[in-house]
Amino acid sequence: MQGKKEYQEKLFAHFQLSERMPRENFYRRLKGAVDLDFLYPLTKCYYGDSGQKSIDPVVFFKLCLVGYLENIISDRRLIAHCSLRLDILYFIGYGIDEELPNTVPDIDSLFLPLPYQNP
Repeated sequence: MQGKKEYQEKLFAHFQLSERMPRENFYRRLKGAVDLDFLYPLTKCYYGDSGQKSIDPVVFFKLCLVGYLENIISDRRLIAHCSLRLDILYFIGYGIDEELPNTVPDIDSLFLPLPYQNP
């Protein structure tokens, strides 16, 4: 008798990203090797005391690092790519049910234009 798999959304599921990734995964090893907590005191002076909360500076740095490592230059494409990869979600500290920041500050605007670029 032929069976047919019927998909049904589960209201509650026990799911841990760390259990779904091999121990030798690059982003898993990178998360264990790099501690970026030193960024909090270094960036505190650039944040105001009021207003809307910004992206966590460690998450922002990790997103920039993933963009560099994965050769993704579009901010929107980077967010879309990260939301599909479980290992990257684990690396940046997001769960599968958490929405990534929908806007990442334009990375290019953080740096001065190069001489061959138009301002």
